[in-house]
Amino acid sequence: MDKQTVAVLFGGRSSEHSISSATAGGVLGAIDRDRYEVIPVGITREGAFVLEDDDPAKFPLDAAHLPEVVDNGTRVLWPEPGGDRTLRVVRADGSVEGLGEIDVVLPILHGPHGEDGTIQGYFDTLEVPYAGGGILDSALCMDKHFMKVVLQSAGISVAPWVTIRRGQWTTSSETLRAEIADLGLPLFVKPARAGSSVGVSKVDDLSELDAALAIAFAEDDKVLVETGVTGREIEVAILDSAEGVRASLPGEIVLTSRAFYDFEGKYLGGDGVDVVCPAALTDAEVAAIQDVGVRAFEAMDGRGLARVDMFLTTDGDLIVNELNTMPGFTPISMFPKCWIASGLSYGDLITELVEAALRR
Repeated sequence: MDKQTVAVLFGGRSSEHSISSATAGGVLGAIDRDRYEVIPVGITREGAFVLEDDDPAKFPLDAAHLPEVVDNGTRVLWPEPGGDRTLRVVRADGSVEGLGEIDVVLPILHGPHGEDGTIQGYFDTLEVPYAGGGILDSALCMDKHFMKVVLQSAGISVAPWVTIRRGQWTTSSETLRAEIADLGLPLFVKPARAGSSVGVSKVDDLSELDAALAIAFAEDDKVLVETGVTGREIEVAILDSAEGVRASLPGEIVLTSRAFYDFEGKYLGGDGVDVVCPAALTDAEVAAIQDVGVRAFEAMDGRGLARVDMFLTTDGDLIVNELNTMPGFTPISMFPKCWIASGLSYGDLITELVEAALRR
């Protein structure tokens, strides 16, 4: 069988650059080398596309040293629309080298400029196939305000919220404070368009609101203030495959000493949080969670994959918190764990994503 060439794209300009780079280490180590030729392309924090080393060990998930893409002087030249799909690199000395024709791009980028529809639009313009979400679902799921609007319109429960734009807070803070007070406590304050719990704060008293908003506004000029939902934190992995859209066994975030599932708990194996899959649930609960996950994915016009995060309340209600169109793929991440628990290995999961992109 002729091998197909996959450009693995990682790093990026967002605050989740290191997580994307660590995810690349996992993907480069697990992708089926008998089936695919791999070209690793890094994006520096400044936005330069560079040819990276095909070395999983270069990108470890290590709290003491988070990996990153460093500008090595190379520049990757993407194919022109309508021509062949040859990827080229300009070396530091100015020489140009062909790297071969690429069949598909696997973008494992998180956050702005990667998970928000922008890079997807770029590859659509270049007529280069890519794995994962498309423009619309990526953009909708990146913006928590519009994500909630779409979910609500599809009859899916979400936590009550108030959206605040920076300018509104300056001019109408008293009105907004009254709306926020009506939400009740505790509250969660989060940037509308950041991920990995960056800029998120829990507010147990309204006196903490201004400080929490300042942290969130540092990431985005649009911020959501949400009612805190009491319930089990359940996550289900969704895959758009040859058999149609399917859901994994659900997993659960079990907090033992953290206030919420923050950046350190998600990625650095911090104490106080356990990522459990499969979660201890009844068959009826599993079926309901999988149904809501698929419905949420389809409401967003989902493509490729997503992780759907929700709360299971003591009353048995399911309240969707968010969808991630490029969820973490690190060894301790929920998305691969749930598929492994459902009988799909890490390597086979990558193959499914690449094959779905090739089918499209």
